[in-house]
Amino acid sequence: MTVQNLRKSYGERERLHGISFEVRAGEILGFLGTNGAGKTTTIEILEGYRPYNAGAVSVLGVDPAKATRAWRNRIGLVLQDCELDPAYSVAETVTMFARYFDAPTDVAATIDAVGLSAKANDRVGRLSGGQKRRLDVAVGLVGDPEILFLDEPTTGLDPIARREMWTMIEGLRDAGKTIFLTTHYMDEAEHLADRIIILRDGTIAAQGTADELSAALGYRATVSFDAYPGFSAGELAGVLGRPVVIADAVARFESPDVQGDLEALLRWARAQALTLANLQAIQPSLDDVFVSLAGESARDELEVEP
Repeated sequence: MTVQNLRKSYGERERLHGISFEVRAGEILGFLGTNGAGKTTTIEILEGYRPYNAGAVSVLGVDPAKATRAWRNRIGLVLQDCELDPAYSVAETVTMFARYFDAPTDVAATIDAVGLSAKANDRVGRLSGGQKRRLDVAVGLVGDPEILFLDEPTTGLDPIARREMWTMIEGLRDAGKTIFLTTHYMDEAEHLADRIIILRDGTIAAQGTADELSAALGYRATVSFDAYPGFSAGELAGVLGRPVVIADAVARFESPDVQGDLEALLRWARAQALTLANLQAIQPSLDDVFVSLAGESARDELEVEP
């Protein structure tokens, strides 16, 4: 999948300002951004449900704006909000959607792949939230797609159901599926995505692996330990060659070279016959990267996540 200089306007307001990226075969791409950044517009263009004004888009070698039934047989969709008929059983639901495809997968095998074999004859209305989301994925998979679009697949799920969904998504990648993932959960993107794109105000603020995004911003790990009585921040700063501060009885410093600084710190502590209580080295999280790149509105969104 390739996107080049993609532009989309609504009236006189341009929503996408010439974005370019690619999705490699067999990877999970995490597509992140605050509300209003242009995520939904982008994904609807890639799925062939919304026209665009300029640029070039190729999904499986086809412009989605000229989508044919044959092309739609090669993609799978898992929307953020799926309203499946609660009166049908799991098996009936997947069977019904299988009829839309020229070469669907085996219904029983698809249900088993998402871990719902034991619920195959249960009505959709009696499923738990996590089980319903698994069924949504089964519906997206029954056409045996080469690319699967997953839009907020774990929103509203409890922690156990989220982890189960993660395992299932990783299994799909291992089976060779290409996955375009949108999510508001930074830990989810960090855990699942091979690469990440962060969209801000219709432009791409950054793209790469989680580690690459952190490195590009110059983020440093924070090393901390309990400050013992008589501890001299100035003395340690001289050893490390970087500032050391004390706050709330905790000594801490930022490190661009965690291994080297920890080795120097531990050599110094041993020479002083000291035990460093609660010694920690904390790497910056994707939350930190996202807030920095996406702006203050991103901080508001992260704070309201459960």
